[in-house]
Amino acid sequence: MERLHALVSGRVQGVWFRAYTQRKARELGLTGWVRNLPDGRVEVVAEGPRPQLEALAQWLWQGSPLSKVTDVSLSWLPATGEFLRFEVVG
Repeated sequence: MERLHALVSGRVQGVWFRAYTQRKARELGLTGWVRNLPDGRVEVVAEGPRPQLEALAQWLWQGSPLSKVTDVSLSWLPATGEFLRFEVVG
């Protein structure tokens, strides 16, 4: 189990990006959260098996139908197991 921390830039707020990210993460069986940041980016923290996290990381470049992603910054960390499900927060 690993943890993915992602910062997504572009037109990613006000376009249902968080809801679509939650749906994709749950579909992949991941736990964690997604939230909007004050600077216009979206932050994602997800935990689970590496292949599913990599699938989410690839999906973040696509995002919701109305989003326009310009950058995805990824960090990989050890999982903490602190999450029960994947939620929209903030």
